[in-house]
Amino acid sequence: MRLKKLMLAALASLVVTTAHAAGLKFIQIPADAAGPAIDAAMWSPCASPPGEVKVKRSTVPAVLDCPIVGERLPLVVISHGYGGWYLDLHDMAETLADAGFVVVAINHPHANHADMSQANGLGALRQRPLDIKRTIDFMLGASVDSARIDPQRVGFYGFSQGGYTGLVIGGADPDFNKLPPRCPDPTGCLPANQPARKQLPPESLTHDPRVRAIVVADPVSVVFQTADSAKNIKVPLQLWSSQFGGDGVSPDDVKLLAGLLPQTPDFHVVPNAVHFSFLASCHKGAGKPSDLCIDRPGFDRVAFHKTFDADVLAFFRQHLVDDRIQTQGAKASGAGAAETSVQ
Repeated sequence: MRLKKLMLAALASLVVTTAHAAGLKFIQIPADAAGPAIDAAMWSPCASPPGEVKVKRSTVPAVLDCPIVGERLPLVVISHGYGGWYLDLHDMAETLADAGFVVVAINHPHANHADMSQANGLGALRQRPLDIKRTIDFMLGASVDSARIDPQRVGFYGFSQGGYTGLVIGGADPDFNKLPPRCPDPTGCLPANQPARKQLPPESLTHDPRVRAIVVADPVSVVFQTADSAKNIKVPLQLWSSQFGGDGVSPDDVKLLAGLLPQTPDFHVVPNAVHFSFLASCHKGAGKPSDLCIDRPGFDRVAFHKTFDADVLAFFRQHLVDDRIQTQGAKASGAGAAETSVQ
């Protein structure tokens, strides 16, 4: 037994790197027949102490263009919410990279804070999972860093519409008939003023079986309200819900989704949290804070993210690292037993 534990510890040292800081570089997934170019930020294990990297009006702790430390590293792809961008969830990316993961957060094309030209309508929701697939294709293929990544250990983290994206990647089939209409004029949303909507047929969007573990926070889950919409999600799933929701996300919808999943998820409800509490903590500055930075009285976003990031890291380690270590350990143990029997 002691020998087996030592063997597993040695294997763990091969597949998970302990680094001092998150390396950061900016990459672009090239345009192809499936869609336009995708801008992305990539965090990775780095052996140098962190500094400060300024990106537009944000500052993040990182080492710019740091050489990657480690081999056969797990990959996690991050998807932002409506109107977001690749730095919205940077604290999670840093935590994972510091623990030995390669992390790629993307700007969904024409549906991010700098370019919302195609952010509304069903086209954006249909395209989002394909953006993730193309990102994984690139990171495991044409990327100069592909040799550092283990293609058998790919995960996903998404928030809000990014959470919706992860559910689809994992096998969900949305029912877009459940979406409420978008109404710039509130009077236009009154039932008496709405024309009958044509029913949309069920849709099967882009799924990606390469993704072996998924974490979603406050997903847009109103489109997953039947067992049929969620029945094909078989991948390990960690599901987070704020207590109060917001920005079109209802805690009741998330709770309903949790009950529909064919496998019981690792489900967390965060007390006193609102929807945007899942975003990285905001730096205090002069002037009125953005709505994205406002939490309910008594909620400590900085303290919450320390435990939240640690719980997500533990989940990805369990399903993208520990499972592989145990499998390799079993193979190595079996080989050793066979060798002993021959002697």
